[in-house]
Amino acid sequence: MDEFTVDAFVNRDEPIPVISFDTNDDLSDGAELATPERKRDKLLQHGKNLKDNFRNVQGKAPETGSSMQDRLLEKLLQQVIPVEDLSSSRPETPSQNYISRPSFSLPTMSANFRRFNARIGVVFVFQSKVIRLLSWHTTSHTLSFLAVYTFICLDPYLLTVLPLVVLLLALLVPSFIARHPAAPPTITSQTSATFQYSATGPPLAPAPTVKPVKELSRDFFRNMRDLQNSMEDFSRIHDKIISVITPRTNFSNEPLSSTLFLFTFLSALILFIASHLLPWRIIFLFVGWTITSLGHPTIQRQMLTTHKTHVVPHEKQALSLLDSWIASDIVLDSAPETREVEIFELQKLSSAGEWESWLFSSSPYDPLSEVRIKGERAKGTRFFEDVKAPAGWEWSEKKWALDLWSREWVEERIITGVEVETEGERWVYDIRYEYDDMDQDFFPELENTPTPTKGKKKVLPSWEEGSETDTEGRGRRGEWRRRRWVRMVKRKWVARATTTSIKP
Repeated sequence: MDEFTVDAFVNRDEPIPVISFDTNDDLSDGAELATPERKRDKLLQHGKNLKDNFRNVQGKAPETGSSMQDRLLEKLLQQVIPVEDLSSSRPETPSQNYISRPSFSLPTMSANFRRFNARIGVVFVFQSKVIRLLSWHTTSHTLSFLAVYTFICLDPYLLTVLPLVVLLLALLVPSFIARHPAAPPTITSQTSATFQYSATGPPLAPAPTVKPVKELSRDFFRNMRDLQNSMEDFSRIHDKIISVITPRTNFSNEPLSSTLFLFTFLSALILFIASHLLPWRIIFLFVGWTITSLGHPTIQRQMLTTHKTHVVPHEKQALSLLDSWIASDIVLDSAPETREVEIFELQKLSSAGEWESWLFSSSPYDPLSEVRIKGERAKGTRFFEDVKAPAGWEWSEKKWALDLWSREWVEERIITGVEVETEGERWVYDIRYEYDDMDQDFFPELENTPTPTKGKKKVLPSWEEGSETDTEGRGRRGEWRRRRWVRMVKRKWVARATTTSIKP
């Protein structure tokens, strides 16, 4: 196994640490306790076995291609993966010639992981340097970082210079020095007895390049080690953030979430008005110095001691004071939301001249409704007891109430061709006018209009007011009548998968 790969970014220092919020946390849910010696022996043994397996597979790959197991498993995964996840099912786009979206494949996944792991070392090197910088591993480096940060905070326009300085000091200058290495310190210049770097002369070394680490090398497994720890870090940070933020923001505790909403809204309102008055340069300078100083081991020990001595004993008292303030000042509306639902009782005139109960519908089934024009039957239920409350609602009243203001709901829906009862049972009848039987005395405005073709009927674009005792109407009542019933409902908690019958 190769010790290291030349010209490759690999974190060869200490492994990337795993963040722990609890002393009982392990690297995985089923991790077993083991001594460092046993872990090292197991890792070496697994590494040797894995290296041999990789070599055997690479030797057989050009001859036999993919193994039968990989092919069978890939076919099985194609059956399991939903159709919408496959690249072939996506519609073509103008950028499809430049972007490929292959579906899941075990050989592709394995190859991509090996390539990714061979090149991810630069990220871990940067992460390790940041950890060393913020943990005051080298005091002069941390102080230099704070000096640069201070200059940027006091003069933010220096941010435009920072990328250029990084390009010069991190890429161009090191590359030139590698191309033109300095002379050995034992050889001195003719003009000076002291050692000095000379930038003159032809290049003496090849240009430096960044190469991926070799597979199955020690650096390759170092990258796998750091990738493993980084994944565990992300999982623990994700779970910690969710456990801290979610219970306070998802309104499972409505008084606490309402308090947080109130303070957040007030803070946003104040910052919206007075944000230009705050000394942002001093604020960022203070925050940066504070965060960097907290990484010093001495200050960390002092902060932990202060937290255990002064914060923990008074934590419960502070929480109790906050809860009492929330209980006294945050008043939530305990009454549920209420709305009015409606249902229409439809009756049809029989051949014997009697009105028969037909059904209860959410639509009035008026003469010019879409259902009537299409010749479809009204939809609803036959019995009052079968009318259910909408999903997420429950009845707040025991009985249905007859709507006595029949003229209002007719005018609100702009229903025409009906006769409205303003007294009695408040039925709304269909009316049908025929010119052959029409009395011109009742409609003087139609005296000069031409008589339509025989057999045709016309519905007047208006409604009429009538009563149960009105035996001489302007027109003849149709075969349908309806009246409106109302009932109050209130909100309730329901499951997600529910059905609806009528809408509030």
